[in-house]
Amino acid sequence: MMAAPSRSDPAAAQLHPVLRDLFVRPPPVVMGVLNVTPDSFSDGGRFSEPELALAQAKRMIAEGAGILDIGAESTRPYGSKPVTADEELQRLRDILPPVARLGSPVSIDTMKASVAAWALSNGAVIANDVWGLQRDPDMAQVIADHGAPVIVMHNRESVDPAIDIMTDMVAFFTRSLDIAAKAIIPQGSIVLDPGIGFGKTPDQSMTALARLDELNQFGLPLLVGASRKRFISTITPSEPDQRLGGSIAAHILAAQRGAKIIRAHDVAETVQALRVASAIEDKR
Repeated sequence: MMAAPSRSDPAAAQLHPVLRDLFVRPPPVVMGVLNVTPDSFSDGGRFSEPELALAQAKRMIAEGAGILDIGAESTRPYGSKPVTADEELQRLRDILPPVARLGSPVSIDTMKASVAAWALSNGAVIANDVWGLQRDPDMAQVIADHGAPVIVMHNRESVDPAIDIMTDMVAFFTRSLDIAAKAIIPQGSIVLDPGIGFGKTPDQSMTALARLDELNQFGLPLLVGASRKRFISTITPSEPDQRLGGSIAAHILAAQRGAKIIRAHDVAETVQALRVASAIEDKR
């Protein structure tokens, strides 16, 4: 099994051209969430019609999103219903290609290799796997065959409050990187995501954010998606669409700890917050 790499600067890696072009602008890059599902925890059903999805994609690009992340199966940790690959593809067929033609990089949020293969052949340029190449045995090879970057997210089958979540995360990513290496996915094509809210207690999600910089040991770009997550409500009780302040706070701290990509539902507000925080930091 591959050992965890020593600490290094992600910029030093030979980044995949898609990632290199993204990081031409000052990081972090904001990834806009486009859920085309009826049951996503925050905005299920709002953008399931092609015209509504396309309008939302255009809006997020205008607001400053550098990537659009399209998902057609809810992966929320609690209460999501699995769908077949055919159903997932049916939701994507009339939405993903026209969104990709808008010109901004599109990532496909899926845990199915067959869906990733279709999406990467129809306009998506990044695969976003919430099981970090460890659920579908064909996923790594599909990504390698398409020469695409991949977002490897940490996940767990069940929550265990007793574990050190950072130790678990390092072991998980080490396994994922071993799978990627065997499929000949270059390290410069890999982004790591701590999976806030997935297989974690709210406290563990906060620990993952607080100790995010420990993941810099892998020398790979980090993505953080804390947008509207449940841990925010354990601090200040709130519904998903009432968690903008908590989302921004988490994302600013994540950026300070090394996150290069921030995945968010509220693009304009997140872009503004990150830019203001960066501008203030530049005055130090």
